[in-house]
Amino acid sequence: VSHQRTDWIGIHGHICHLLIPVLGPQPCFRSEKDRKHGKEQLLRRQESLIAVALSTAQGFVWAGKPLEAIPAALQALRFSSQVFGSGSVQLVPIYLLLAEASTGTGRLRQAAKYLSQAQWIILQTPDCSAALQSKLHHGLGLFSIAEGNLDQALYHLANDVYLATAEFGLNSLEVSGGYFHMANVFFHQNKMDAANSLYTEV
Repeated sequence: VSHQRTDWIGIHGHICHLLIPVLGPQPCFRSEKDRKHGKEQLLRRQESLIAVALSTAQGFVWAGKPLEAIPAALQALRFSSQVFGSGSVQLVPIYLLLAEASTGTGRLRQAAKYLSQAQWIILQTPDCSAALQSKLHHGLGLFSIAEGNLDQALYHLANDVYLATAEFGLNSLEVSGGYFHMANVFFHQNKMDAANSLYTEV
């Protein structure tokens, strides 16, 4: 019952009205033109469902409710896999979100699986953007912090900053997250000069 309640609060209350036209029986079309239009309409509905599920999951993570985020992110993953394919780069942000939510609930083994999946897709995508690679390293950095591996965390967060800088510029907002988490790591290592310098940069 608690799982059902979490699932309902997490996502199904938001997407029930979108599920029926997507999962229900599709109409039979008489002409090729109607069939093409029907496919396009179904794709738009699926994409709308993915967007709602993903933004809902992200909202729960930002609100500090990782458990509620997981059902929403899993729905986004399910429909994204159907629309884009299981090895598509569009799945990477969802895997990273699932990893962050799983880490937040203490499910580190599950988080590691999601991160591995995201990493594998990026390795299979030679033209992957620096922005997406930055997000991967950010996720790996946060996971390393949760594991207590601070040196590994600094390595990934430094890569996050480097790639975000390459994509968005030195003084971009996207770079600040990597700096902030690096500063926290230095703070825990009692390296206050480095920590204060990075906090100032943020």
